[in-house]
Amino acid sequence: MTLYYRPLIEEQGRHVLAGGWCRFSRVEVLSRDRQAEYISAEEVPQDILHRLTSARSDLGTSESNRPQVMGILNTTPDSFSDGGQFDSRATARAHAVRLMQEGADIIDIGGESTRPGADLIAVDEEISRTKPAILDVRQASPLPLSIDTRKAPVAAAALDAGIDWINDVSALTFDSEMARLAASSGAPVCLMHAPSDPKTMQQNAQYEDVLLDVYDYLAARVDFALSQGILRQNIIVDPGIGFGKTLAHNLTLLRGFAVFHSLGCPMLLGASRKRFIGTISGAEKAQDRMAGSVAVALAAAGQGAQILRVHDVRETVQALKLWAAVRG
Repeated sequence: MTLYYRPLIEEQGRHVLAGGWCRFSRVEVLSRDRQAEYISAEEVPQDILHRLTSARSDLGTSESNRPQVMGILNTTPDSFSDGGQFDSRATARAHAVRLMQEGADIIDIGGESTRPGADLIAVDEEISRTKPAILDVRQASPLPLSIDTRKAPVAAAALDAGIDWINDVSALTFDSEMARLAASSGAPVCLMHAPSDPKTMQQNAQYEDVLLDVYDYLAARVDFALSQGILRQNIIVDPGIGFGKTLAHNLTLLRGFAVFHSLGCPMLLGASRKRFIGTISGAEKAQDRMAGSVAVALAAAGQGAQILRVHDVRETVQALKLWAAVRG
């Protein structure tokens, strides 16, 4: 019987979570075969407790004592929120500079939309969209840059252009060469959960237990990455909010988000402007979901999320500063 351990965040907890800003003294133990129970952290198996408390790598960012804000730069004509806004070299560069000025710690550059129903595009097209933007942004700033792609040739071109991280929404399942590339380059790689490719993922939004199913998937992908020579300190995990998930699934993952700390990897949340925020708030247009996006980001920060992938960098950075000041 597999057990899952979700730390319960509390201000005066005895243990520091993931070497960060959250603390815990008790843990919820989840299982597929019995009701959840609550135990003290001292009762958690030592290997799991070590994973829960060990400091995570800063992955080349400036500091690791607060959530890192990953600004989004989509060089696509069809992304769900900002498609067509930054698909020229000039607009992409200007937006990247704006993200830096607003306080981004990382910039994630993507050239293929992975919104629900999106079509696959050719490798050459994706490279032509992303590589010029990477070259321009790298000239402008030493910030860590991430390539949002599931294709090894695109990631290789991005690494040649100066990218630092690989953000693979397929968790190394789409392209068999991606794991080898990540291992040989030493680049941090983000493994995200999605039940299938973007074209069909909303048709496959079925789970026995979404929190535990996503955990098991990510655990298996982490094990695969390790088997390919990728270091655990270079692995980031992302539960894939909005990727093959219903509103109820997304909320369950957000409420139980802290369970993923048991994987011993930095955790990324990418919920910015997603449809479920509009469904709950009544904001039909993606551009009108900033406030809801910030609220979700703060909720994830309160569960120890190390990286927040957002469209609205300035507002998220400001909110995090106030959140930190109030918490003391």
